[in-house]
Amino acid sequence: MLEQEQEIDRLRQRLAVVSSGETVAQQANEQNRLAIKLLEEQIFKQQQDLAFYKGVLAPASRREGLRIRTFELQATDIKGVFRYKILLSRVGKDDQPLAGQLRVTVEGRQGGKEVSLELASLAQGDADGAREQAIPFAFKHFQAIPEAGRFAELMLPEGFSPRQVRVRAEVKGEKPLERTFKWIDAE
Repeated sequence: MLEQEQEIDRLRQRLAVVSSGETVAQQANEQNRLAIKLLEEQIFKQQQDLAFYKGVLAPASRREGLRIRTFELQATDIKGVFRYKILLSRVGKDDQPLAGQLRVTVEGRQGGKEVSLELASLAQGDADGAREQAIPFAFKHFQAIPEAGRFAELMLPEGFSPRQVRVRAEVKGEKPLERTFKWIDAE
């Protein structure tokens, strides 16, 4: 009888070891699955970024020079406050820096009239309030404004209904380049 009880105890211990080993293996498999999923998402994002930058630096268009690529706009949790960033690029083999200035206006209606507001007057986080009307730029291949992929904020005045954003890039000695972007639906 004693021998059988010892055998049963040994078998129970083995079962516990095997059972805990299986649990550890399942947890490891789940962690591996999540890690693979995260890496696949990162690869996909990097492939999208690469395709975007290839398009920025080598677009299908033959015309060389400055391009206003994007005016990205996002609503925030605060009514009337939006985040934005602008991407400029250049097409061509010229290695000399391209310098100039941007003038950005938000067009819409206020008080029943068509109104055009300078971005500088809408910009948030400017301590002294003496912000320049034009945004300077200088780059060889592309430039994000603001830099490093960050966003800047703007606040619309009460009662202003935006329709579009007009971005005008001026480079000394060249014809100004202008591009219009539709305003996003914040609802």
